[in-house]
Amino acid sequence: MAEELVYHTPVMLQESVDRMEVEGDFICADLTFGGGGHSREILSRLGKEGHLYGFDQDEDAEKNAPDDSRFTFVRGNFRFLYNFMRYHEVESLDAILADLGVSGHHFDDETRGFSFRFDADLDMRMNKRGGATAADLLNNASEEKLSEIFKLYGELNCSRKLASAVVKRRAVKPYRRVNDLIETAKPFCPPQREKKEMAKVFQALRIEINQEVESLKEMLQQCGELLKPGGRLVVITYHSIEDRIVKNFMKSGNMEGVVEKDFFGRSTAPFEPQKMLTPTAEELERNPRSRSAKLRVAIKREEA
Repeated sequence: MAEELVYHTPVMLQESVDRMEVEGDFICADLTFGGGGHSREILSRLGKEGHLYGFDQDEDAEKNAPDDSRFTFVRGNFRFLYNFMRYHEVESLDAILADLGVSGHHFDDETRGFSFRFDADLDMRMNKRGGATAADLLNNASEEKLSEIFKLYGELNCSRKLASAVVKRRAVKPYRRVNDLIETAKPFCPPQREKKEMAKVFQALRIEINQEVESLKEMLQQCGELLKPGGRLVVITYHSIEDRIVKNFMKSGNMEGVVEKDFFGRSTAPFEPQKMLTPTAEELERNPRSRSAKLRVAIKREEA
């Protein structure tokens, strides 16, 4: 257990698994396996005939897979949930968990480029097997595209000026290391909020590189198709962008949050959202990274 905690401390562990209401022969999915903390708790509540599928696209996470016949590790992005379930001949699921936060392992790994605390190659890919890196994005994206990324995913007021500074800097020297980005972004981060603003810069690039928003939307739609009536969708969010998407989907079944009604004026939304939870004082003391977490739960409605 000590080794797992070094990799990642699971957020709102008991609260999230409690709300999955795991029991007996349930077939479940943990879409963000990471250090395996949530998965181990789920397995402790499953019966002998139950099964859990743990998803993670990062090869580092696979090393944490428990030696349990009731567990299957799926090395892949959760945006392919439906296809992987079909591959494993699973037609429906009783409960699904997704902890959307970036693993503590990624922030603490000095070689991955996720944190401005360490000078490393500007990578930021969750899946190291392919795709563009953060350095590729900074060196090749248009100024307009960079401004859009910083504004949309970092919610930075200086998005245009920062994008312009990036383009000017790369014309002299291409981006390669974390410190290259810090040098460009620092003038746009007021000293009293420097760490917070710098974190937004890195967040914006990470979301774009890993297509986090697109993946989340695709995953949620597939959860709607795979969950059994009465099945539970449990999602932990951390920033306003992803939380808005999850909240809208649980409310309406679509990403816009528009609730459609039938001829009789009844909602046709596929889910019944439950009360949202935030970390307790004890949770915050145990795991400071949980401070922005929101736990959202929805129950799949019985089919009419």
